[in-house]
Amino acid sequence: MWLALAFVSAFFLGCYDICKKKSVDRNAVIPVLFLNTLFCSLLLLPLVLISKVSPDTLSGTIGYVPSVSLETHGYIFIKSIIVLTSWIFGYFAIKHLPLTITGPINATRPVMTLLGALFIFGERLNLSQWIGVIITIVSFFLLSLSGKKEGISFHKNKWIFFMVLAAVAGAVSGLYDKFLMQQFSSTAVQYWFNTYQCLLMLIVLLMLWYPKREKTTPFKWKWSIILVSVFLTIADFVYFYALTDSDAMISIVSMVRRSSVLVSFAGGVLFFHEKNLKGKAIDLVLIIVAMFFLYLGTK
Repeated sequence: MWLALAFVSAFFLGCYDICKKKSVDRNAVIPVLFLNTLFCSLLLLPLVLISKVSPDTLSGTIGYVPSVSLETHGYIFIKSIIVLTSWIFGYFAIKHLPLTITGPINATRPVMTLLGALFIFGERLNLSQWIGVIITIVSFFLLSLSGKKEGISFHKNKWIFFMVLAAVAGAVSGLYDKFLMQQFSSTAVQYWFNTYQCLLMLIVLLMLWYPKREKTTPFKWKWSIILVSVFLTIADFVYFYALTDSDAMISIVSMVRRSSVLVSFAGGVLFFHEKNLKGKAIDLVLIIVAMFFLYLGTK
């Protein structure tokens, strides 16, 4: 069941990536990110209110949002900082890079998650997992060659660096998610970490963007901004619920979630008419093969 939920989450995550690209294209990133966090919180707010006013209505279901302790809020706040770090770097990178570049870079997160489990939790990779890691590294190198054809130098372009930092922070978040979902209510974690992100982004918006808004890219309202929040909320809701299963493996779930690159790659082709698709498609195939070996190694 948890594996099927991971695939559902991957589909909506791919839709989220496409709408995110549309939202930040020729648009101010910080206001878009703030609105994203705001709408994500508002989408879950009805569940919080119903859980408070009429707890019996949702009691015993995934939609119930219990009260959490001050200590739990501390853990969730740490989650908010990690995710927001990933989002800020990721949003700026996606604004300036093709989806057919950022999607495969994001797809390296499962490898980072596995390496994190290796060094932090003392896990050991088997032969299939090592093959998956090596193929992913090769695919990343080939992707850099594709990027050069579009004038994108992987070792000089700061937006590539931003995307890599976003991927690393995302991998750290994935490792932390497994701990949180086994300890606390998944819906409570999702609501509160979105709320904390919203408050943090409001501070960033007022202190960094608003005073200099006339000297930077202007903000334009786009309806895709709402879709970003809708798709992300669904993707995270299903993802967090999958991790509540004691048998769920974060290495597998993380790997499956990165298959969202298939959706975002298709979006880059259909909606943004991105170029040099042949080389990137080969890289994409390698990533899928790498995921297959990672799956075999963690069965």
